[in-house]
Amino acid sequence: PIPTLALPLKGREIKWTGLAGVMFAFSAFAFAQSDYPSKPIRFVVPYFPGGTPDIQGRRLAEKLRDRIGQPVIVDNRPGANASIGLGIVARAPADGYTIVIAPVGPYAVNPHLYKLPYDVLNDFAPIIHATSTPGLLVVNPAVPAKTVKELIALAKQKPDELNYGSTGVGGFGHMSGALFASMTGIRIVHVPYKSITNALTEVVGGHIPMLFNVASPTIPMVQTGRVRALATTGATRMEALPEVPTIAESGVAGYENSTWNGISAPANTPAAVVLRLNREFNEILRLLDVKDAARVEGSSIVGGPPSQFRDYLKREYAKYGKLVRDAGIKGEAQN
Repeated sequence: PIPTLALPLKGREIKWTGLAGVMFAFSAFAFAQSDYPSKPIRFVVPYFPGGTPDIQGRRLAEKLRDRIGQPVIVDNRPGANASIGLGIVARAPADGYTIVIAPVGPYAVNPHLYKLPYDVLNDFAPIIHATSTPGLLVVNPAVPAKTVKELIALAKQKPDELNYGSTGVGGFGHMSGALFASMTGIRIVHVPYKSITNALTEVVGGHIPMLFNVASPTIPMVQTGRVRALATTGATRMEALPEVPTIAESGVAGYENSTWNGISAPANTPAAVVLRLNREFNEILRLLDVKDAARVEGSSIVGGPPSQFRDYLKREYAKYGKLVRDAGIKGEAQN
């Protein structure tokens, strides 16, 4: 049988019979996407200016602007643990002119702690896994433990006595500590702070003994001897601190916890547009100055196709869902 294609036109249907009709449909779709982008792109950052997602987002936005010849406008939309910014993107037209950069928390942790106005796995079209940033497990220099094994032994001698700081429930530091406790069978106490600066100050001052924190603000503290680094939380050692082992190679086999930044568009964004953006961002991530900037921040470049990011997101979603349930973590009131 000869295929027939029906297309609506001002309330009527025009039937195109055979191969010509099918080719017309594909040509129309291709033409609709061929001029993308033809106007500014809105690049949502669901945080205040100054944090790692904002810094990396602005860098990528500038490079994208230069490549596509259209303005790429960074729009900071903080609040409610990043759910305001992601909600804006989830509800935006699926045309490729609104995208978002966000780390692991909003994508993979928050859905297990809060009732969100969107479905992370179904309301977004993953574009690219941009960067990965491991953290550091650091202690005050007065803490007698000089290795991860010694810290575990100390915690087992003093259950519920060792505190660790973070920037809040569900944040990178909190989840890193919860995962560490779960995998080692120790009991340590989470102490949330309003900012990472406050938490670092408390460790330096000896008010709390330990901290899991992202690399960028912690590396200078390690290099000046204000805190002692026991291990990195990532799968491999940091280039900035090659002498510091990973937690996994320090005796906690399988431990790996890194924050990361990924870029997404609203669900149902045309595949051609998603692939165009993915191609542009992959080229940007290969630039030497982008790699160098990431290295200084303690991050590594990831890249890859949209499918790779989608699969990784699903694994992270499942990993943190299990951790939240097993550790009995409850969300705080959102601001």
